[in-house]
Order: sequence, then structure tokens, then C-alpha cells
Amino acid sequence: MTLGATTSIALHGLGGRVVGVEAHLSSALPGLIVSGLPDAACRQANERVRAACESSKLTLPSQKIVVNLSPASVPKNGSGYDLAIAVAIQAGLDAIPQQACRRVAHLGELGLDGSVRGIPGVLPAVLAAARAGIEDVLVAEVNAAEARLVDGVRVHPVATLTEAVERYRELGAPAGWPAGSVADGVGPAARPVPDLADVSGQAQARVAVEVAAAGGHHLLLTGPPGSGKTMLAERLVGLLPPLGLQDAMDVLSIRSLQGDANAETLLDTTPPYVAPHHGASLAAMVGGGSGLIRPGAVSAAHLGVLFLDEAPEFRTEVLQSLRQPLESGEVTVARARMTVTYPAHFQLVLAANPCPCGQGFGKALRCTCSPLRRRSYAARLAGPLLDRVDVQVHVPAVTRAASAATGGEATAVVAERVASARAAAQARWSRTPEGQGWRINSQVPGRVLRTGKWRLPPTVTSDIDRALERGLLTLRGYDRVLRVAWTQADLAGRSSPGPDDVGIALLLRTNGQEAA
Repeated sequence: MTLGATTSIALHGLGGRVVGVEAHLSSALPGLIVSGLPDAACRQANERVRAACESSKLTLPSQKIVVNLSPASVPKNGSGYDLAIAVAIQAGLDAIPQQACRRVAHLGELGLDGSVRGIPGVLPAVLAAARAGIEDVLVAEVNAAEARLVDGVRVHPVATLTEAVERYRELGAPAGWPAGSVADGVGPAARPVPDLADVSGQAQARVAVEVAAAGGHHLLLTGPPGSGKTMLAERLVGLLPPLGLQDAMDVLSIRSLQGDANAETLLDTTPPYVAPHHGASLAAMVGGGSGLIRPGAVSAAHLGVLFLDEAPEFRTEVLQSLRQPLESGEVTVARARMTVTYPAHFQLVLAANPCPCGQGFGKALRCTCSPLRRRSYAARLAGPLLDRVDVQVHVPAVTRAASAATGGEATAVVAERVASARAAAQARWSRTPEGQGWRINSQVPGRVLRTGKWRLPPTVTSDIDRALERGLLTLRGYDRVLRVAWTQADLAGRSSPGPDDVGIALLLRTNGQEAA
């Protein structure tokens, strides 16, 4: 009777915990059993490990082998435990030193030919290993660059199970292994984004995009097809400040869980831009899955932009699911066995046509939609969701004169104003005792703006006071107009908003409708 042990990592959202992988060999009826609450993919590791060992010419005796993933009460998901299981079995057979692998985290799937393949979620798993005090990690070569971003952990990429076992036999503990060929980490880099100067005309919409970027406000763009709504949304990302190193790590951790991280885009400091198709399901939007709960589009857009083109075409339940993360900046997915919370602090940009056929603008001579169909189409964005959108602007069809015009401001020019406005907002709110975590105006609670030191005089807020009394603004909408007004003042370099700032904010809020 022999026992071998090593470690791996079980992920729970963006966090993780160390899992002990124990392999017990006995003289009972031959077989390989994996216990410890594995899912279907993890339970099938017995066949992959057996085939990989045989292909690698490693001994796998005709004994009963019981592999336990401890703690057994924690669900284990995916195929990332294959490498740890194989190493634990070889340690139980004394094919590799017992103590050499006991405090080494193994993360990798085994191919039937003995190759070690990459898995999603390596970055958060290595971060969890580092927090637990583990200093050595074995990963597939394809995951090596991603794993090396974590400080304080020695990453050892291996291409095959044979390579891993031979290194243990010849060199002992991984602390004495030579450094791999992968460069130590990948430095921050910004991906190229489209330039705002490419947008023809649309002066009001350009102002709306600038205000949204400066204050972190949500944005609705309505207009006919071809007016530039998508172009404006794509260029919003270029106006946002670059991500800090920790924020970039958080964004990459989410991408890693989705299986999207790769060596060419590691530590991208440009905020993410996510544009799901209007056929996206509820799970695709907020996250989910039957086993491992993976992040959805709202988390993939964390600290960046979530763009919903043809927003009225999204399912009603998908649109309404955005309400909670818009308020809290996180999304919680509950299942029978676990509840996972992912960050989801994003800027929402909605784009919509004037009607289903898209021709209901101007005199609408070419529109084929009935009045009932047009009202039903517009109503899909009404109610609580639209009440959370700060800036709403109409994007008209581009005229011939606008298409021929040149000289629109470039992204770099507008981004400088946005950065100055954000710096002014951060400096102002950092002086507020309760505002240490507020960096932009959209994060300031309405209570702070309506009371005490930051309350604006009645002569400044008369328009929105009247709109609130007439029921044309909810109290949430009132607060959001105040936030946009403060952003207007920051962009103009004023210490506080004036009547014009509040008036412009109200126009941007109501798309120039009756409340103005």
C-alpha cells in the first residue's frame, strides 16, 4: 500500500484554493477512481491519465488506484487536474521523489499522447497559489507567459508528462530546475483603437461620447442605420484612461477564465470593448454554466465598454439582467452548490434604430412599420433600464456636407480633456471624507449631490426640480442629471456646475424631449 500526494488549484470565481491531490495504491481489484466531488470532465481524468501514462512509457500497475481531491466538499471542475493526478500516482509508485512534488501546484490537461495542454483560468489559479505560499507551479507551455505575470512564483512550463517526470527524477524539487525559455512576464502594452477623427459630422454625438468618457456615464445612441453609432461606441474606449497594472491583471484574469488570454495580448492596458450579438443568452450576458460558472459579457467588459448594438433586439430578460450590475458594479450568479460573484464595473453603450426597419427618421416616407410596431420596438428600452442611462442622444443621418467635412478632433486631443476632467473629479471627491473610493462623477451617490456641501443652489437646479415635480424625471434620473452636470463643469474647467451645465445635462438625459 503506497500513497503519493501533490497539489493543484480549484477556482471559485476569480479566487481559488489549494487542492490536495492524493493517490492511494492498493492490491484490490484494478481500476482508477477519482473522488472529491469532481464534475464530468474531471471524473474522466482516469481514462486520460491512464492513456497518457501508457503513451509516455510510464509504469501504471494493475492495482486499484484511488485519487482523492481534497477538500472533498469543494466542487472540482474541468480537466486541469490531470497533470497533478498523474504526478501523484508516479509519486505513489516512488517513480519520483515524494517530497519534491508535495508543495508544487500542477495545472494542465493531459492528451492521450502524453502531451500537457493548456487550460483556462491559469492566471487566477497561479495568483491563488501565490497567496497560499506555493512557490513552484508546473503549467503547459502555452500557459507559461500568462502564469509568469504573477510575482513570487517560479513557473515551470512542460510540454509532456515524460518531461515533467524526468525532471523530477533527475533534478528533484522544481526549485532547482533551470529557468524556462519563456520570457519573464510580458510588459504592459496598449492595443490600437480607432480614431475619433474618422467620424464625419455628428457634433452633438461626439460631445455626448466625450461627456460619457469623462464621467463614466452610460450612453444611448439612437438614429438611422449608417449614422455612425457603432463607430462612436468603438472610439469611446480610446478616450478612457489606460488601465493600471492591477486593473489590467483583473481584466486578464477574467479573460483567462473565458479561455481568451494569449501571449500576444497579455496585460493590455487599453480598457476592454465587448460587443455581444443581440442573440446572446442570459448566461452569455451575466455568466453561468452547469459546472464551472464562467464570467459573461458584463464581466468581460469590466473597467471598459459593453456595447449592445441593435439593443431593442436583445431578449427582454437579457436587457433587464443588466440592471443589478449597473448599480452595484458586480454580478452574482447563484447555483445549488455555489454562488460566484464577478466584477462588472463597465460603461454601457446602447444603440438603437428609430424603428424595426430603420427608416423611421425624417419624414419616414420609406418606413414600413405600423405605429403599434414602432411603439412596441421603442418600449423594449423603456422603464428601469433606460432610467439608468445617463446620456441619451439622437444621431441623425449623415448629410453630404458632413461627409465631405474634415478637421474633426482626434482621439488623442479629446482624451487629454477627458483625463483633465477625471483628474479634477478625483481631486474633488478625494477631499470628501466618505469619497476615498470615488474617482469619477458617476460613482458619487445622489445623496451626496443633493445634500450638504455639494448641493447646488435652486437657481441652478430649477429646470430639473420642475421636471422632477412634473414626473418627467425619477429621483434616480435627477441624481444622474446632477452627475452629468458636474462632468460638464469638469470638462469646462469650472469649480461647480452652472445653470447651463444642468440644462445641457438635462438635454443629454432626455434626448431633447419634453422634460427639457
